Amino acid sequence: MGTETHRSGFVALVGRPNVGKSTLTNALVGEKVAITSTKPQTTRRAIRGIVTRDEAQIILVDTPGVHRPRTLLGERLNDLVRETLGEVDVVGFCLPADQKIGPGDRFVAEDLAEMRSGRRGPKVIAIVTKIDLVGRDVLAEHLMSVDQLMGFDEIVPISAKKGEQIDVLLEVISRHLPEGPQLYPEDQLTEETRDDRISELIREAALEGVRDELPHSIAVVVEEVVETDPGGDPFAEVAPGEGRLVVRATLFVERDSQKGIIIGRGGSRLKEVGSRARAEINALLGRKVHLDLRIKVAKDWQRDPKQLGRLGF
Repeated sequence: MGTETHRSGFVALVGRPNVGKSTLTNALVGEKVAITSTKPQTTRRAIRGIVTRDEAQIILVDTPGVHRPRTLLGERLNDLVRETLGEVDVVGFCLPADQKIGPGDRFVAEDLAEMRSGRRGPKVIAIVTKIDLVGRDVLAEHLMSVDQLMGFDEIVPISAKKGEQIDVLLEVISRHLPEGPQLYPEDQLTEETRDDRISELIREAALEGVRDELPHSIAVVVEEVVETDPGGDPFAEVAPGEGRLVVRATLFVERDSQKGIIIGRGGSRLKEVGSRARAEINALLGRKVHLDLRIKVAKDWQRDPKQLGRLGF
């Protein structure tokens, strides 16, 4: 690096639900560290992805979508976003190019403007996502609307899906970070634990193709990841990497009817969920696993403080 200034810091990606924040996080990191889904409010934790460049290290915080909450879980997710924003150096406000600016975007903009008033807040970059879905004229009109929304430090149009302008965005973010040393090892891509990533992959698989009301009711807890004897001897000692790796996890829903939806006729849907999740977990761990999924009902857990605590919220 010679005498070049090194920069490092935290960057929060914010926006209303389903504007492409998780897809963008994965594109910036270059590997899947955040689950994605067409269902809104997929992200429930401030997942950190880490991008290490010669001149900068960017720690990305993929926050849940800001929304007007209807449950205690929704309130806690919004609180998580606001808490995160108070601790970062840069905010990337994601606005999809294929949708006009609406009340949800203005709600986020008002929050950001209030946060910056009266003190030196983080830099705010408008990230116009999904530009591959619109023509030039529509994009130009949208960029003008974004410019009028609030006082952005910069505006960068990108397509995370196509990889367009990702390098430009990384350069812009790096430029706005404070001077500082590398905070994480060069080969570390996320701060998420193994079990957290496994539970998210299972939840992502469970979200595919379900009814609109169900995604918010699904939570996943990894009970254990154990190495067992391939021959089935429960008392045999197995060296790491030489046994059968078993992942045991529980999917929680809020009602018996939802349990039936997840299981499907004759267990067909649960088999699909298991197959899809197992492929992702195999890729994550670099080896084949046996996935043991159970389903339990935790009645109205989104509104119950005790159950939210047990489920990690």
